[in-house]
Amino acid sequence: QMRLVGLTGGIASGKSTVSGLFKSAGVPVVDADIVARNVVQKGTGGWKKIVKTFGNDILLENGEIDRALLGQIVFSDPAKRKLLNRLLAPHISCGIFWEILKLWVKGCTVISVDIPLLFETKMDRWTNPVVVVWVDPKTQIERLMLRNGCSEEQAQNRISAQLALDWKKSEADIVINNSGSLEDTKEQFREVLEQVSAPLTWKERMRSRDGFLSIVMCTAAGVLLAQKNLL
Repeated sequence: QMRLVGLTGGIASGKSTVSGLFKSAGVPVVDADIVARNVVQKGTGGWKKIVKTFGNDILLENGEIDRALLGQIVFSDPAKRKLLNRLLAPHISCGIFWEILKLWVKGCTVISVDIPLLFETKMDRWTNPVVVVWVDPKTQIERLMLRNGCSEEQAQNRISAQLALDWKKSEADIVINNSGSLEDTKEQFREVLEQVSAPLTWKERMRSRDGFLSIVMCTAAGVLLAQKNLL
């Protein structure tokens, strides 16, 4: 049996820090950002869709997607951001499911799935519990400005482009408050780790089995589509 822990948060909330803590504790992490990078590599189905939609100007000299330019375009235009998410969502979902399947085959019983758009892509339905890394708004803006070297207005625009972190917090099964020190976060994480490492309840086992069957079906469909060059 397998427990899928959904891990999400907001930009500069410290989700990557918690993801790193899971890895350090020996819990495998499926990182949606890495999957997303892989599905837009030169020549892939995702790459073809982006070039067709955004034109050749979106490419670097080596033919790869100019991710910085694409980011600027979609963060300043909500319609284009939705379009990009719609184009890539099927590729990213199947990529995530494929990584989960490989870990399940290896015998992993607890897997953390690190997905920034966990709620937006409705993937929270496959994960239990959902862990949200939360930070207070003032700290979030300060950290983002420091990390990206951007103005307060630019930071606010990036934050506003996402679902409100307070809403995600209200939907979470577990909240890690990352507004304080790293030691505070580690202390909260230790409790979370204990919780997710406990044996699965009968109800969770049924959910895990149903979820696993869905993952197998989605992955199989993805492989078949890839073979037919439809992806």
